Amino acid sequence: MDRVNVDRINVDQGLEETETRGMDLIDVPAGLNGVAVADTTIGTVLGDEGFYHYREYDAAALARAATFEDVWHLLDQGRLPDDMERRAFSAELATRRRLPGDLVPLIDAVASIGGAPLARLRSVLSAASGPLGLAPLLDLSESDRRDQAIAVAAVVPAILGALHRSASGLPMVEPDPSLGHAAAYLHQVTGTNPEPAHARALEQYLILTIDHGFNASTFTGRVVASTGADLADVACAAIGALAGPLHGGAPSRALDALDAIGTPERAPDWVRGEVAAGRRIMGFGHAVYRAPDPRSALLREVAGELGGELVERAIAIETEVLTTLAELKPDRPLPSNVEFYAGVIMETVGLPREMFTPTFAVSRTVGWVTHALEQAASGKLIRPAARYVGPAPRRDAAQVGPVPATDPVR
Repeated sequence: MDRVNVDRINVDQGLEETETRGMDLIDVPAGLNGVAVADTTIGTVLGDEGFYHYREYDAAALARAATFEDVWHLLDQGRLPDDMERRAFSAELATRRRLPGDLVPLIDAVASIGGAPLARLRSVLSAASGPLGLAPLLDLSESDRRDQAIAVAAVVPAILGALHRSASGLPMVEPDPSLGHAAAYLHQVTGTNPEPAHARALEQYLILTIDHGFNASTFTGRVVASTGADLADVACAAIGALAGPLHGGAPSRALDALDAIGTPERAPDWVRGEVAAGRRIMGFGHAVYRAPDPRSALLREVAGELGGELVERAIAIETEVLTTLAELKPDRPLPSNVEFYAGVIMETVGLPREMFTPTFAVSRTVGWVTHALEQAASGKLIRPAARYVGPAPRRDAAQVGPVPATDPVR
């Protein structure tokens, strides 16, 4: 192993490291694959087993039996709520879903200039630090950090709903405190009270996507949290990572693929063409799972309960795609992942495609802020090193020579 000496100043005292001597660099796989960078009590993914959990609970089992508020309480408090705690926590979230009045003019302004929904969300959420009274994590007590984490995660669906409706020329919808978190979001986007089956299907999707190990957006958020920044900074950085098509942009693309395939009998030829062209099959394969994605298995059931032509066609096409991929890549399992049926469910319950990835952010923000609090409590600045592989440095400053003269400004 090549080694470069590195000197490290005390990070616990908030000082930055300097890379000179005293610490050996460690070679790690590209993308940090398989590298444990922190301890967590929030949950993890066991990709070879097709299993993941929140705290000590099977995440898929929670999605079958619990409410979104129950699981949020589990991440927030470390335990599932009893009846009294459930009512109190749900009431708290309902209050926090209200948009600060100062944000409404900004939402209209941001919605009017166009752009992707996640970009709009970042703009508004960044400006929400003031109206929400956010402060740097480094300066807050544990209870204040928790309070601000709930404030940020609770307001995200309201911002998204208001942005979507404003951009569509529709009036904003006030959050209905009588509705659960998932149903309230669906109501604020569509403007109609959702059918209970639709609200529950969306809720199950949101529960399944609250957290999923140290994925790209969660890790990004923890890096920002480690600097002591406020929770809007954390969420905006994580949203930036989520906006990438290889992370959060797949549900709408998977549905676009279903449209391109059309009918099940066309699926094998379509897959062969995509593979031959070196393109990814959105909705299939995963960076962590080698066994079937448990989220996909449950969402297939949820979609089946919703029914409809789209669901029936998706199930039939999935079978054909899996068969063809197994034929073309026998040594590389590419099971369907969460995005395949996520798009089917969101389309069925009435969400527009441009809101698919933002809807992912509705749930994942809860995971991001939970990780941010855990990172802030550790007091550790995340500051890795890079291995320099460029030209050998010149240590004689005189070799740089005089700075060339430039033409005067004309």
